[in-house]
Amino acid sequence: MNAATVTAPAAVPRTEGRIGLQANLRHIGALVRRNIMQIKQDPESMFDVLLMPIVFTLLFVYVFGGAISGKGNQDVYVNYVVPGLMAMMGLSIAMAVGTGINDDFRKGVMDRFRTMPIARSSVLVAKIVVEVGRMLVAIAILLGVGFLLGLEIKTSVLGLLAAVGLSLVFGASLTWIFILLGLTMKTAQAVQGMAMLVLMPLQFGSSIFTPPSTMPGWLESFTEYNPLSNLADAARALINGGPVAHSVWMTLGWAAAITVVTAPLAIARFRKKT
Repeated sequence: MNAATVTAPAAVPRTEGRIGLQANLRHIGALVRRNIMQIKQDPESMFDVLLMPIVFTLLFVYVFGGAISGKGNQDVYVNYVVPGLMAMMGLSIAMAVGTGINDDFRKGVMDRFRTMPIARSSVLVAKIVVEVGRMLVAIAILLGVGFLLGLEIKTSVLGLLAAVGLSLVFGASLTWIFILLGLTMKTAQAVQGMAMLVLMPLQFGSSIFTPPSTMPGWLESFTEYNPLSNLADAARALINGGPVAHSVWMTLGWAAAITVVTAPLAIARFRKKT
C-alpha cells in the first residue's frame, strides 16, 4: 500500500434510547436540583407563587364576595371561591414554564444539554416536577389565607388532601400545553400573549368565581365542558361535601387526555430543537 488508509471516525450513536429507568430517574433528579438552585439564586422567581394566592383571595372575596353572596356574607363566598382558586393556581403557575423554557433556548442553556448523554424527556419532566412543587406551595398559601378568612373543611382532612392532589395532577397536565407553546413560539412575550388568550376564557368562563346558574344559557353550557369547572366542582365537593365522583373522573379524564396529546408533541418538538 502506498499510503495508510485513513478512515473517518464513526458517528457517535444517540444513546437516549438505551438509557435505563434508573439512569433516567437520576438525570431527572439532577436536573430538578439544578432548577431548585436557580430558584435559590433568583428568589424573585417565587414572587408569583408567594403573592398571587394572597392577592387573588383577598381580591375576589372582598370585591366580588359581597355582590355574589350578599354584603356581610363574604365568609360564605370563601368556602365557594377558595376551592375554585385551587384550579386557577395550577393554570396560572403552569403558564410560567412555557416562558421559562423559551427563555432557556434564547440564552443558550439548552445547548449544554445537547452535548450530554441524557434523555431529552428528562429535561422537560424535571421542569414539570419543579413546577408541581411551586403549585403545592401556592395552594398551601391559598389555603392558609382561606382559613384566616373563614374557610371550613366540612368533610375531612383526607378530602382536603384529595382536592390538593387532584389540583396538582391537573396542573401537571397543563404544563405540557405551555411547554409546547414555549417550544413553538419565537419569543417569551409571544408565549405569554398566547397563554393569556387561552387562560382568560377558561378562567372566567368557568365555575371558579360564580355559580354557572347565574350565567346566560350559552355560557352555562360552556362551563359544563370547561375542565376548570370540573376541577373546581370536584375540589368543592371534596372540601364542602356533595356529589364528587362525576367531577373527579371528568377532571382525571381531562388530565389524561391533555397529557396523552401534548406530552409526545412537546417531547418531539424538544428533540427537534436540540
